[in-house]
Order: sequence, then structure tokens, then C-alpha cells
Amino acid sequence: MANTKKTSTTEPAKGIVKVKATKPVVVEKIENSFTDYSKSVWVHSLLTDFDIALFVSGKHFRLYEKMGAHLLTVNKTAGTYFSVWAPNAQEVNVIGNFNEWNKESHKLNKRWDASGIWEGFIPHVTKGEVYKYYIKGFDGSDIEKGDPFALLWEHPPQKASIVWDTAYTWKDKDWLKKREKLTALDKPMSVYELHLGSWQRDPSNPERVLSYGEIATSLVPYILDMGFTHVELMPIMEYPYYPSWGYQITGYFAASSRHGSPQDLMYLIEELHKKDIGVILDWVPSHFPGDANGLFSFDGTHLYEHADMRKGFHPDWKSYIFNYDRNEVRSFLISNAMFWLDQFHADGLRVDAVASMLYFDFSRGEGEFGTNEYGGTENLGAVKFLKDMNEAVYGNFKGVHTIAEESSTYDGVTRPVFAGGLGFGMKWMMGWMNDTLKYFKNDPIARKHHHHQLTFSMTYAFTENFMLPFSHDEVVHGKSSMIYKMPGDEWQKFANLRTLYAYMFTHPGTKLLFMGNEFAQTNEWNFTESLSWDLLQHAPHKGMQELVKALNKLYRTEPALYKYNFSYDGFEWINADDADNSVFVYSRKSDKAKDTLIVVLNLTPVFRETYRIGVPKGNWKEIFNTDTEAFYGSGKLNLKTLPSENKPWDNQTQSIAVNIPPLGVCVFKKR
Repeated sequence: MANTKKTSTTEPAKGIVKVKATKPVVVEKIENSFTDYSKSVWVHSLLTDFDIALFVSGKHFRLYEKMGAHLLTVNKTAGTYFSVWAPNAQEVNVIGNFNEWNKESHKLNKRWDASGIWEGFIPHVTKGEVYKYYIKGFDGSDIEKGDPFALLWEHPPQKASIVWDTAYTWKDKDWLKKREKLTALDKPMSVYELHLGSWQRDPSNPERVLSYGEIATSLVPYILDMGFTHVELMPIMEYPYYPSWGYQITGYFAASSRHGSPQDLMYLIEELHKKDIGVILDWVPSHFPGDANGLFSFDGTHLYEHADMRKGFHPDWKSYIFNYDRNEVRSFLISNAMFWLDQFHADGLRVDAVASMLYFDFSRGEGEFGTNEYGGTENLGAVKFLKDMNEAVYGNFKGVHTIAEESSTYDGVTRPVFAGGLGFGMKWMMGWMNDTLKYFKNDPIARKHHHHQLTFSMTYAFTENFMLPFSHDEVVHGKSSMIYKMPGDEWQKFANLRTLYAYMFTHPGTKLLFMGNEFAQTNEWNFTESLSWDLLQHAPHKGMQELVKALNKLYRTEPALYKYNFSYDGFEWINADDADNSVFVYSRKSDKAKDTLIVVLNLTPVFRETYRIGVPKGNWKEIFNTDTEAFYGSGKLNLKTLPSENKPWDNQTQSIAVNIPPLGVCVFKKR
């Protein structure tokens, strides 16, 4: 099988997209402030009493408008207003290049209320200034922290925050106006998941990751050509440790400086929107690292995380779990979700590791976990947080979705909050993914003994709004690439994978495919390298890419495949019991009978001629076949229209005899 040196086939754009800096915001009316020119930090507040009341009650969902570093002009003097939550600190100072990192010259003022917020206005600190908070901790310890609300951080491994803004002139109004209609739950949703640092790299310097603008130049036309409706970006919030892939975040409100400025990311999202491509962001409110500059032990106490490490430490990821019982923490996290939807026009959030949030005993042994106030293992604070977050998101933004990566049997993940659920729009169908891959790994000779691993998903397929994922998690850590999960020789491996993808796209639910899977990347995903784009010069890989492109087109143009994404109304088994031949036959339906499709799967390498299937009365035409030669198939097609015969079959009054390609899928539609 072809596997050569990895280079990019698309020449990236040169340089970084430039966005003109805007002038600092001028405050016409200043509340709760006065000026004392004898102090280096002026007493000033953007926070009203109402803001504080919302914050401490867990109901302030736009803290980013008031907290952090904000460019202002106060009494005709340009500078920056700083505010940070550190209730147990003895003092908080702003340190940076502007004061030569002096730990005593710019002490913030602690608010007169019980909010625990320190704040103040520092004249002449302008956009681009590097800073940290120097905190005298509860125990007298010396602590240096980045700003939890910083909009930009230094390029790792440097770890200071940078004064910045989110000013940008958006040009995606057309998308936002029609988004609600295009992204409704009865519309097709096919997601391309990617890691910005390894989708494509500079071919002249493979060590260099591309900027957001350079990525836009190649990614937007590629997604448009492939037919995906959305991209999902693995975490782009700032994180210090590159091998964490972005799942260990320190800068929750900052676009990673590895690829440019916040405005550069806005440009990438805008360019996708111009082509009607939605953008989903991976979001990690489940845990954070113990990085010295991050949220951990922020003011010398367990502020953001649980003090009880049976609840506050994650043993698998060696990270710290948010204390969702704390109102201020919920305000912080929900504000963060709103921030990316509001300021960056994101169209959805895929929420990572939800199961680990819901249960204290997740991945813990007996005696290693805490309990809730009733003695149970359910994290009631996390439940409240997720419900509040989903209500805030869906109540403020039209056409967006929250998607739970949730692997437990928790009931009602996608049920509305008012009906007792968590309120997510969709949930990853992890059971389907695991059962399907287990089945396909079997030698075709043995598949008849595992027949109902594929039929089992339909017993629960409509208990939630499911998304079918073949994500990055399935092609790392020794799990092998998708193509090498398949049994057989080279031709059979590719035929199996084509069949797997066709099964995925004709199964109820929305779809997600990780980058490289669409052209059968041979190696496991390596976050330090570009994808193996050179494989596309080989027919099997090019054929796989063409297949995925055709499946996206089929999915988007046939209402039967999406109208009832999450309802029994859209699916019916015709033959689920032919284990001896490893053949499955089912129909997909919309609200119109003329849209009905018949899908036939053959999971053995045997070409089955004149295989009879029951169908509604009519003339049936093959509209899709994975064995097409353009897909690197053998060309075993049904070229003629097949009129139904008066031969009862499969509990149908009519039937047709079809040719089923080896390790293939064919789809029929009434003409």
C-alpha cells in the first residue's frame, strides 16, 4: 500500500493575514470611578452592582465584556482597565514590560463588596503590552498568573498575557441570517474534524505550522469541493503543551497565538461562512492543567477547582476538574461558551468529556471518588452548569448547536432542559462507533457470527439526537489508521472502508469524519506532521476521496437521508437477519414517499447476483454504488432500471432482484 514522504499538494498562501488595528474604545460616561493622579493605578470599574450580583449567583454570562484587560480612555488618557477574580489573595499587582516587571508598582484595588474582584485602570498601557498578575497568595506565597480573560497570550513556550481586543469588521451577515434554516435538525450535517497544526504544513519548512489566513486559503476551497457542511476545529484556545492537542487549556478566551491573532481566526471563520460552511469549536469545560500560569491554585487556594481531589483531580489526564458547585466558576465557563459564539461567530460547540463531568466515579476505583450531598456519584453542580449553559446558548443564538462527547448511559443528554434533560442539541453515538469498528475488524468469513453488532444500534438510535463520529480518537495511540482497521488484501481493505463510510452516511444521525480519513491516510494521525496529501497520486486513495465527496453529495441532496435524522419515521429494516450472507437491507424515508431510498449492504467479498429484496411497488434505479470504478471499485453496478415484480419478499408485496457488489453498498430510488 502506498505510503511515501508526507508533503502538501496545495501551496499555502504567503505570510499572515493582516488586520488593521482599531482605536481603543472611548468611554463617554464613567461610572464608579474617580481619578487620583498620585497613584499609578487609578480607581475605576466597568462592573456595576448588577454585574456583581449576577456573577456571584452564577448567572453572569457575558463576563468577557467586563473582566480581564480592556482598552479604554479615561479622562482623555488612554490605557487599560484590569479586573481579576482572586478573593483569597492578599494583594494583586499587574506586572509587565511597561513597569519592568516590578511587583509593587501597580497594585490593583480590591472591590468594596464581597465579590473578591481586584481592578483598576493603568494609564498608557496600550494594545500589545505583555503582562501577568503578580499575586500575594492566601498563604503569603508569591504567584505569577496569566489573565483568565486574556484575549491573547504569548506564543508558547512563553506564557504571559497580551493586552488585545476583538475588534473586527465582519462580512458574514448573509450566513448569520440563513444559519438557523441551514443548520436545523432536519437538515444535513456532515462535519470535517481537523487539527489546525497538522492538517497542512508549510512544504518548504515542515516544522512551521500555518497561520489562520494561510489555512483559509487551502481549507475553504477543499471543504467546499468535498461537500462537508461544517468543520470542527480541535481546541484553538491557548494551551501551553502542544502534545495535549489543545485539550489542556490555560487561555480560555484567547485564540492560540501559534497561528496568529484573534482577528486572523475571525478571518478564517468568516471565509468559511462566505461559502456557507459552519464552524464548530471543540470546547473543554471539563478540566484544565496544573500549569503554573493557568487557573490552578489561582490565588493560593483551590479557586476554580475542587479542594477535594477526589472530585477535583482527573487521574487519566493528570488535570484539575472545575468546581461546578461554585457560582462564580459557572459564570466564568458559561461566559466563555457565549464568548466564542458571540465574538467569533462560531456556529456550535462540541463539549469534550461530558461523562467525566457528570460522574465523580468516572475512571476511578472504589474509595477514590467523592459523592454528592445525597451520597450519590452524580456531580449535581456539573448537571446544573450544563443545563444553564445550554439554556444560555440556545436562548441567545439562532442556528447554533451544542454537541456532547458523552460516553455514558446518562438519560436525556439531548432532551430539552424544560423536559428534564441536559439540553444539548446532539450527542456523539459512541456505542455505534465502537460496535461498528468491532464488526468491520472481523474477517468477512466470520462476520455472520457477529451480524447483530450492526443491527443493535437501531434499538437505541432515536433515544437521543445522535452524531456518528469517526474522530481523531480512533486513529491514535496504537489504534491504527482507519484503512488498517480493515481486514483483507489491499483491494479488500479499501472496499471495506468504502462500505463502512457508505453505511455511516446512510445510517440515521449526523456525521463526523476526522481529517485524513477521507482519503484513507495510512499512518496514524501525527500532530507534528502534515497529512499525507501525496497519497492522492495513488488510485485507491484518490478513489476513497472521490467516494467521500460523492457520499456528501448524496447525503445533502437526498431528503430521505436527513429529513428524519433523529426519528423512527426515517428508517425501516427490510432484511436485518441474513447473517449467512452478511447482507443488510433497509430503507430511508422523508415525509414524501417519492424520496424513499433502499440501501443494500454486502459485507463479504462475494459478488451476489440476482439477490432478491422486498420493495414498494415501482421502478427502481440505482443512484449510488461503492463499487464504481472511479472509487477504485470493480464496476459491479446495476445499470438498468428494475421494475418491481409481484413476488412477495421481506414482508413486502413486491420485490426486485439486484446485483450486490463484493464488500459494497448500493442505493436504489424509485423512478
